[in-house]
Amino acid sequence: MDTGIRLDSTLTLFLSLYALAAAVCLGLYILNIRHVREHGHEVPDAFTGVVDQNTLTGMRDYTVATSRLGIIEQSAYDILLVLLVLIGVFPWITGAVSSLGMNFIVSGVTFFFLCSLLLGAFEVPFDLYRTFRIEKTFSFSTITARVWLTDLAKSIFVSALLMGVFLSVFFGLITLAPKSWWLWAWGFFVFFQLLVSWLYPVVIAPLFNKFEPIEDEDLMAGIRSLAESSGLSIKGIYKMDAMKRSRHSNAYFTGIGKSKRIVLFDTLLQDHSHDEILSVLAHELGHWKLGHVRKQLILSVIISFVLFYGAYLAVTHEGFYTTFGFQTPAIYAGLFLLTLFFKPAAFLLSPLGAMISRHFERQADDYAFHQVGTSDALVSALKKLATLNLSNLHPHPVYAWFAYSHPPLVERIRRLKSLGGPGEAAPKASQLRKSLPKRP
Repeated sequence: MDTGIRLDSTLTLFLSLYALAAAVCLGLYILNIRHVREHGHEVPDAFTGVVDQNTLTGMRDYTVATSRLGIIEQSAYDILLVLLVLIGVFPWITGAVSSLGMNFIVSGVTFFFLCSLLLGAFEVPFDLYRTFRIEKTFSFSTITARVWLTDLAKSIFVSALLMGVFLSVFFGLITLAPKSWWLWAWGFFVFFQLLVSWLYPVVIAPLFNKFEPIEDEDLMAGIRSLAESSGLSIKGIYKMDAMKRSRHSNAYFTGIGKSKRIVLFDTLLQDHSHDEILSVLAHELGHWKLGHVRKQLILSVIISFVLFYGAYLAVTHEGFYTTFGFQTPAIYAGLFLLTLFFKPAAFLLSPLGAMISRHFERQADDYAFHQVGTSDALVSALKKLATLNLSNLHPHPVYAWFAYSHPPLVERIRRLKSLGGPGEAAPKASQLRKSLPKRP
């Protein structure tokens, strides 16, 4: 079958990006699996007396199991994308949508919806296996088939709604401003990001989980004191019913403006002491106090500006479409193809983001030490989280450098211990206080 695909510099770049990303991804997974198999039986000094051989075996086996699935899923997904491009599936979908005689906006939204549905359906079997085989085997998953199906239906609905609203405005701007749509669309993209960030904790998250006020008054008093000392005005402090789906623990700070809130997993409240919980929250508050959320948003705004302009240049070039078998240019199809280019490119550039993230995590650890007055509670919390979540204590250094958004646990704990305990907190806290931004 003649698909109309042409082997030129654009297609060569597309195939090269996917081949390089696949090779790097496979190499990293293999390095990490071999490393944990070779060293997974060794107890790091920081975890002496905390983990035993049975726990180490569980950590090794869980890492290997999740990594294997990651290799298979990533490889299969990339192969599928490349095959769909090479056999001309996307031009066929474009033709089918065009034959319906709908206007540009509706056609574009329909095209994106069909492509997203096709690729999303491919991920479902992997999520099923991860949830009901791997997570169940290691006693993490507590979710039922009914809840899983309900979550899937809700996810599809929310994603379709958000995508429909965003793309409708996006394609409307292309219609209204054919020469400058990229600038207006970029501005709307930034606004939409902020809107979703504001809506998520108060509208979207409650669709999936139940959020209730924390009943422990002593803990609440400690959290409020911690938040006030950080200059943070929050709407509420909530417990989330994480146990309904998984035994993994976490805590996070979310929202912007009046929707800011602190969320604690019920598993965290169950397994950790007050001091440990407060130290984890102090770390999360550090991200806000030190402007990490704002800095990441500014970086996102700058990068998206460049990407939107680059997208404008690409989709207005007719040769871009003929390379991939399109008989006539369709801007919405061109934009979708650009997302396929972005996937491997973003993966290959991800170490830059990971390095920035690890730097922010170290700063947040310093802030937690400053607020709590000791690193002991945070160290204790990290050890407990690592044990309960079967975290990998022996990641390969190259894998950790490339992919880890947080410093490896052993390295992080060693650094925290170097800050000192209660007896050494005062002088170090004084030094840290001078480097912190003034309270607003």
